[in-house]
Amino acid sequence: MSYLERFARFWWSFIVGDNLPLAAGAAAAIGVTAILVDQGLNAWWLLPPTILALLGASVIRASRHTER
Repeated sequence: MSYLERFARFWWSFIVGDNLPLAAGAAAAIGVTAILVDQGLNAWWLLPPTILALLGASVIRASRHTER
């Protein structure tokens, strides 16, 4: 395994871990916030509730998965 492949696997594991939807949602929320701020809107407030909603959805999904 090359150094570059190990490096990429580390970052994938560190950022995504075992919850790809949460990582993708967080990236989308950051991207939308950045676009809105770039357009001149004061959108800093959008990120915290979005992340909290994503975390809540993740916990609910995980609890349903463990009940089976």
